Amino acid sequence: MADHDRSDSEEIENVRIFTLTEARGLLPTLRSLLARVAREREALVDMRPEIDRAREKATENGGTKFGAAYLRHMLEFTSAVQKIQSLGVHVKDFKTGLVDFPYELDGRIVFLCWRPDEDEIGWWHEIESGFAGRQPLSDGLDEVH
Repeated sequence: MADHDRSDSEEIENVRIFTLTEARGLLPTLRSLLARVAREREALVDMRPEIDRAREKATENGGTKFGAAYLRHMLEFTSAVQKIQSLGVHVKDFKTGLVDFPYELDGRIVFLCWRPDEDEIGWWHEIESGFAGRQPLSDGLDEVH
């Protein structure tokens, strides 16, 4: 099966499983990396019309003065995303900074769900339900997992 055809539940088999404490401990690092992702994404989106015009003229030896800057922003964006992924965190939405942390709850893997505009990790959802299925964390969530 091709990677792009795999569901989240199939991909979860060989990933890092977080405790709530571990996930919360990464929030300062994630805030910084996600701010970088947002800045670089914004720069790339702003340059997109010029890059598209250059692409259209590529057969005519077209170009753009933004080419080097676009590449620099793309490399910074990619680097920040790779650092987040290397932590075992799943980036779900680059625009909002939505991330998921694989977590074991009652013997099954679910996702702790967090965005940078939230003070703490306060939500979780089933792997297949996504953001729309978010549920609040209970106060007695077991830290052993």
